[in-house]
Amino acid sequence: MKRNLLLAGLAALALAGCAMHQHDDPVPHALHHGPGPLRPVSETTLTGFAFPESVGCDAREGVLYVSNFGGTEPRGADKDGKGYIMKLALDGRVLEQRAFDVTMNKPKGIWMAHTRLWVTDIDGVWIFDTVSKKSRKLAIPGITFANDPAVMGGALYVSDNRADALWRVEPADFLDAGVQPKITQVWSKKEINSLKANRLPHEAGLRLMRKPSAPKPLPVSATVREARHPDRRHFLQG
Repeated sequence: MKRNLLLAGLAALALAGCAMHQHDDPVPHALHHGPGPLRPVSETTLTGFAFPESVGCDAREGVLYVSNFGGTEPRGADKDGKGYIMKLALDGRVLEQRAFDVTMNKPKGIWMAHTRLWVTDIDGVWIFDTVSKKSRKLAIPGITFANDPAVMGGALYVSDNRADALWRVEPADFLDAGVQPKITQVWSKKEINSLKANRLPHEAGLRLMRKPSAPKPLPVSATVREARHPDRRHFLQG
């Protein structure tokens, strides 16, 4: 894994989301011709990172937040206090090398909503206010490898990709120290990530939460290179 990890590949969708919020028309004129393959608009390789993992877009401010493992090797499970969050302009300029003055281990997935930023970190999840810089880390008892966060219906969901489990934190906004969120395990099943495999949802006995629809065109696309990582090998092997 290269230390720059091709930020264009990591940030493609985040950049698109920021760009959409900065224009009246979210889809460039060139893409109004109808359905068809997308074409790359731009791709830039940036350096200066220490094993970046995820990118979050603050569409309100027009900036990106990038989680970094830090250190000299991508040891995603080490509690070494070397991780941090960078703040970047959309053109790749580093605005803040360390956006928050906290000790993090291996910050991974990012979720952004308004001024709130959620970041997973091995055994728990952080919440930040991007304006005041206030922060709080919530430990999730029983979680083994907090990977990705997502907020839906006022609750925060955190995946544990080493235990094949999903956790729920209610309320999602637990920044205030007086808030004592409820933490529950939604489900846990060995090999849950490969349950669907090559089958349609109904064939695998899975229920869709909403009717699928055709995706809207995005004004950016990029090819992710150097994507191999030991933590993901068992997902790719049939």
